[in-house]
Amino acid sequence: MILIHNAKERTRFLKFVVVGTIGFVVDFSTYNLVRNLIGFSPEVSSVISFSAAVLSNFIFNRFWTYPDSRSKPVPRQILEFAAVNVAGLIIRTVIFSLIHGPMAELFALLLPDFFISPIALGENISLAIVVVIVMFWNFFANRYWTYNDVD
Repeated sequence: MILIHNAKERTRFLKFVVVGTIGFVVDFSTYNLVRNLIGFSPEVSSVISFSAAVLSNFIFNRFWTYPDSRSKPVPRQILEFAAVNVAGLIIRTVIFSLIHGPMAELFALLLPDFFISPIALGENISLAIVVVIVMFWNFFANRYWTYNDVD
């Protein structure tokens, strides 16, 4: 696999993971604020939090993960990054919609309602699962399309 044998790509992937971790914090924080303070549905909250994370991730990836990606104009690169992430959002939303209900039901059966409700726990674990799945999609799609101008 290219990541294992190429030190430069491995470093890029690790930086992408760090950026993704920052995006994860932005995503989860925004999701829980929008879901619990404003009261939007889990799906709408997920879309809003995903959008905030995408903006954060583009900025960090553009300037830190791929600082050598400068042959493309920024507007084009933003559109490509956004297109990859919209595809990721579709993947994420479909999977999240399918699993958050059953996960919440599972936790409602297994856990009492203490510090965090079983529904919130099920939703957050579902969100974590889809974030990991979409991270791999986003890395490879962005590496070979959005940032294909780097060696």
